Amino acid sequence: MGLYNKFILPKAIHWACSQKPSMLQREKIIPLATGNVLEIGIGSGLNLSYYTKKVKQLTAIDPSEELWKKSNINTLSLPFEFEFIKAFAENIPLPKNHFDTVVMTYTMCTIPDLDKAFLEIKRVLKPTGKLLFCEHGKAPEKGIQKYQNIVNPFWKRIGGGCNLNRDIPTLIEGSGFTIKKLETMYLPGWKPASYNYWGMAEVK
Repeated sequence: MGLYNKFILPKAIHWACSQKPSMLQREKIIPLATGNVLEIGIGSGLNLSYYTKKVKQLTAIDPSEELWKKSNINTLSLPFEFEFIKAFAENIPLPKNHFDTVVMTYTMCTIPDLDKAFLEIKRVLKPTGKLLFCEHGKAPEKGIQKYQNIVNPFWKRIGGGCNLNRDIPTLIEGSGFTIKKLETMYLPGWKPASYNYWGMAEVK
């Protein structure tokens, strides 16, 4: 899977995440980011054009340099300071109580140890900070849930660790956050992969 993960998977992820329905979702959530911002799983930089001047500094982490290189973005032209760090969400190499906003879009599905990642997010967030999220996950219908569970092992293998069936709100609130705003809907496309959750959460 080495060549697949290095050359094919980054292109597939960029293509899937850059489709119009997903980009419209990003437009709903990214402009809410303020102050010092940490984006977890920046991928190929698809969120960058939606950040506003309310952002003072953006630090972005991602374990895939190959995917980030696909961005072809001149970060010097951004209206805020920017830094990319190759790192995993479970081990964020940044100080505690540092960020006003943490942003995650279509990232929670792939993090192997999400509980540990949430501990790290709580550590680096200021006490008054917020978590902005937009994710796909567990569908509301039992029939689609069953199909998600059946397909998930294969999907995870070809999708870079992506899980179809994670219960995003339960995972967030079970990790010490309170969800202050939550919206859901199906995006156009294959239903097992298109049920979206987006909103804002704060540390309890």
